[in-house]
Amino acid sequence: MTRDEALDTVREFVKNENLVRHMLAVEACMATYAKKFGEDEERWRVAGLLHDFDWEIHPTLDEHPQKGAEILRAREVDEDMIRTIQSHADHTGVKREKLIDRALYACDEITGLATTTALVRPSKKIADVKVKSIKKKWKDKAFAKGVNREEVEAGARDLGVDLWEEHVPTVLEAMQGIAKELGL
Repeated sequence: MTRDEALDTVREFVKNENLVRHMLAVEACMATYAKKFGEDEERWRVAGLLHDFDWEIHPTLDEHPQKGAEILRAREVDEDMIRTIQSHADHTGVKREKLIDRALYACDEITGLATTTALVRPSKKIADVKVKSIKKKWKDKAFAKGVNREEVEAGARDLGVDLWEEHVPTVLEAMQGIAKELGL
């Protein structure tokens, strides 16, 4: 599946623009990491876009992303990509075996914290967010409490990057690069 086909799939199944923006943010982060690691950027973009495409139609842990896998199979998405998408959710029991799997897991939750940090700034612009701002908000457990901080830490560790020296700056830069698409 190409990046454009993945985005078409997202647009077909997702009506909530904030959820679309989340997937665009994860896509941007995945593209940045693909470049960094010398991997297939298009493939990593597709994984980032598709990882939550079925959340609106399958909004429970019993269904997401397992039921979405059926839709992807019907669209002839390869099993390796489907496995990567399933691996982003701990509850599926699908192990993160490849670098792309670990990157997807690492990028998923942290984008929410970066977005929320931007939204509480007076400008509401991600361009005005600094790593130190995210770190300050990180310490406030009531802030963006839906962001699982343990998963964020585990994701960075499993990807082999330092959370504050490398991961958060990489994610922030990737998101700042598509600020307009993110509405930030």
